[in-house]
Amino acid sequence: MKIRVACSSDIPQMANLMGQLGYPTSVEQMRKRFEKISAEPSYHTLVIEVEGRVVGMSGLCTGIFYESDGIYVRIVAFVVDDTYRNQGLGKILLAESEKWARSNGADGIVLNSGNRAERMAAHAFYKALGYREKSTGFAKQL
Repeated sequence: MKIRVACSSDIPQMANLMGQLGYPTSVEQMRKRFEKISAEPSYHTLVIEVEGRVVGMSGLCTGIFYESDGIYVRIVAFVVDDTYRNQGLGKILLAESEKWARSNGADGIVLNSGNRAERMAAHAFYKALGYREKSTGFAKQL
């Protein structure tokens, strides 16, 4: 098991993982997204490998608080391949994401997780690791 920064050769596996997260994504779509993400200094993508295969990812970005002093990191995409879940890999990947946030001076780390029934296990996972429900999110397509 190894955690490292994502690279362009990971794009096919990341596309698959995004589909498992509930966002069907073609390799070409992921390639275009990752090119933009990689060009943004406030974004950072970690992957977790098992036997040379990417089986999880954590997409992170930094932001500046309006409501208080300091910065935060938002986890914008977090997923472990469904065949590798419940083996502790998500916990390890989340800990590494938090480590990266701290090393970049973040005062907090946040994430959103959908309210769909299939996300309930993820909610329990986050709560068990010290995350708490804090807000309700809203979205609008433009």
